[in-house]
Amino acid sequence: MALGKYDPERIENKWQDEWNSSRCFEVEVDPSRPKYYVLEMFPYPSGKIHMGHVRNYSIADVVARYKRMRGFNVLHPMGWDAFGLPAENAAIKNKSHPAQWTYGNIAEMRAQLKRLGYSYDWRRELATCRPEYYKWEQLFFLKFLEKGLVYRKNSPVNWCESCQTVLANEQVEDGRCWRCDSEVEQKQLEQWFLRITAYADELLDDLKMLEGGWPERVLTMQRNWIGRSVGAQVKFQVKGMDEVVEVFTTRPDTLCGATFMSLAAEHPLVEKLIAGSPEAEKVRAFCRDVANMDRIKRGADDLEKEGVFTGAYCVNPLTGREMPIHVANFVLMGYGTGAVMAVPAHDQRDFEFARKYALPMQVVIQPKGEALDPAAMTAAYADPGILVNSGEFDGLENEKAKETIVARLAERNLAKPTVNYRLRDWNISRQRFWGAPIPVVYCEKCGIVGVPPEDLPVRLPEDAVMRTDGKSPLPFMDSFAQASCPKCGGPARRETDTMDTFVESSWYFLRYTSARLDTAPFDAAALKYWAPVDQYIGGIEHAILHLLYARFFTKILRDEGYPVSDEPFAHLLTQGMVLKDGAKMSKSKGNVVDPNAMIGRYGADATRLFILFASPPEKDLEWSDAGIEGAYRFLGRIWRLVEELEGALVAVKPCAPVEGELSPRAKDLRRKEHDTVRRVTRDIENAFQFNTAVAALMELVNELYAAKDELRTRPEGPRVLSSAVATTLALLSPVAPHLCEELWQVLGHATHLSEEPWPLHDEAALARDEVEVVVQVNGKVRGRAKLATDASEEEVRSVALGLENVAKHLEGKEIAKIVLIPGKLVSIVAR
Repeated sequence: MALGKYDPERIENKWQDEWNSSRCFEVEVDPSRPKYYVLEMFPYPSGKIHMGHVRNYSIADVVARYKRMRGFNVLHPMGWDAFGLPAENAAIKNKSHPAQWTYGNIAEMRAQLKRLGYSYDWRRELATCRPEYYKWEQLFFLKFLEKGLVYRKNSPVNWCESCQTVLANEQVEDGRCWRCDSEVEQKQLEQWFLRITAYADELLDDLKMLEGGWPERVLTMQRNWIGRSVGAQVKFQVKGMDEVVEVFTTRPDTLCGATFMSLAAEHPLVEKLIAGSPEAEKVRAFCRDVANMDRIKRGADDLEKEGVFTGAYCVNPLTGREMPIHVANFVLMGYGTGAVMAVPAHDQRDFEFARKYALPMQVVIQPKGEALDPAAMTAAYADPGILVNSGEFDGLENEKAKETIVARLAERNLAKPTVNYRLRDWNISRQRFWGAPIPVVYCEKCGIVGVPPEDLPVRLPEDAVMRTDGKSPLPFMDSFAQASCPKCGGPARRETDTMDTFVESSWYFLRYTSARLDTAPFDAAALKYWAPVDQYIGGIEHAILHLLYARFFTKILRDEGYPVSDEPFAHLLTQGMVLKDGAKMSKSKGNVVDPNAMIGRYGADATRLFILFASPPEKDLEWSDAGIEGAYRFLGRIWRLVEELEGALVAVKPCAPVEGELSPRAKDLRRKEHDTVRRVTRDIENAFQFNTAVAALMELVNELYAAKDELRTRPEGPRVLSSAVATTLALLSPVAPHLCEELWQVLGHATHLSEEPWPLHDEAALARDEVEVVVQVNGKVRGRAKLATDASEEEVRSVALGLENVAKHLEGKEIAKIVLIPGKLVSIVAR
């Protein structure tokens, strides 16, 4: 056979060309076949793929190839999340244009992905920065605007002066921009919002549909982010003013224990409360400092609680107590009303604040059989109990008291039952160039007017000259900013904000189903056939925003009449990170492993094999140079095995039937072959445990090496060996497809291995003529015996008692009992 040295580059180039020319991974709608849609979170085109990409895409490719061999019509597409601030900043830094920078990176990354041999249907490739993609996004915007799901309002935002744009809360880290590390300030801007809160209940309730398909950790993160709270809206009259402080509380049972009020720094009442006060400037300075804090940090439990007294008081509607009003750093305007009735005896944040500023505490809930003393308490009491110091409500269980108290206040129009959400509407305005233009114009006569659908797309001018100060050039380009009003024909100004890039990633998975259609965003038949995504794969860092926005968009599009299901992703796998020396790979740490270098040295198959074998997919993976060398050697062993079996192999399919009498060695190999099929199928099908699947294949290869010399000389040997080799190649092919295709061809097969059906094990082949039975004496193993599988109980006892070491440990003892577990164990109890 003279295969020569294993040469990954030659083999991999050959088969990538072959797959491309044969178009074997291109798929169409086929109602006669079950579909399977597998998708990785698409990459941002930064210029180079990293090992995190390789892990993500290798996992997905194994799933795609496996499902294809199981008979599914598999959709496995790839594209580019191509808009965004990083491209714009990099282009400015390199005196380039974001379009040029982005398209150049896409070309480089596409070549890298193809070099890894992933089974993508490249006809469906999309880039979100192309007008033929964002044209439909603009159409969705207009539809949402018409329905009131898009609106514009003045809002406080995180502003990065260096990047000249709004940042999401998640893009602010310790008060600084996640991209340039500049300090972030609060700014009031007119912004566009998507009304995601209109779907809050459905987004929360439908998480039940995903139980068992999504990691519980992700479901919990989404539930917490949406944050539905059932409570009441309560009014507190400001003393001496015609103003009311409204609070949302989930604990109306503690209302009699409210001793002061805490407001957010951004609360609109603050200025009215401090007007004319000698402490006004002190309060304003505190508010400015707090408003510029990281909002995530402000809501953290370990935040040091700080505040300032406004000089004003409000009145407790139940007790009549005058409560001092403070501004506090831990109160957020984005949750509830931005005001918190402080009950320090029963809320830990309020407890810490009250202790720091010597504010009064009032216990109103006692645990049964215990009397709490506020002066002696070291922490707030937040558990159930009985109401005390609450007037007419004393003696009620606190849960029952909630409804009673709210009803009593509602009679005086001072409270009402309310459901509140942590979730806020989605700010999609960005003041940067490299994004999808928002398709509206501003007319002095007609106001905000949407661009007619027939005039879409509103193209981003790719001839724009980028500014060195980071500002978007769009407001300064008359050719773009000046427009005519579609309603009256008069002069108008085009919107120069662009959309948040999360908008593009919220529907790309649906566009893949008909990526080249130019008359509509989706082909209805294709969308109905392919959606939802059966298996979605990506990092845990996208567990909240991207996945929540994608779920939201899917529900809006469903309500627009598109044939999509309620949820976009039936199953979700969040793979772990790739680490080196115990830390996440990064240039700053100097621990980056370049996939190109690994592919050049060991080949794509070995790179894929190592990254799938080294760790279960949901766990972090520690990079190991010795590990990838081991993967390369294992593939070399398979290569040499086929070469050493020259003349003994025939072109049979995996798990080929074998007739006639088999020698014990042939039976053992055949049993191992079918057991490996059973194990690998179980490990991939049930939990994508590729590491244990590969381990099973390594055992089979060891068995082949042990049996090959003996079996090649026996009549049944060539067929038994050939079947086991064919099975090895078929089972390994989703992981190391190039090597397996090459050796499949070497064996004499005319078909592509990727088009072969997945092997099925035969239970009869797993049956043993002989079994090894463990023999214990008083719980300790004293021997092992090989017995016929149909040996009688009397024969088993006789052989077990006849073992020399067993007899030795029974000397001078009386056998009290013998317990048999057929085919496994003989347990002898002796005294």
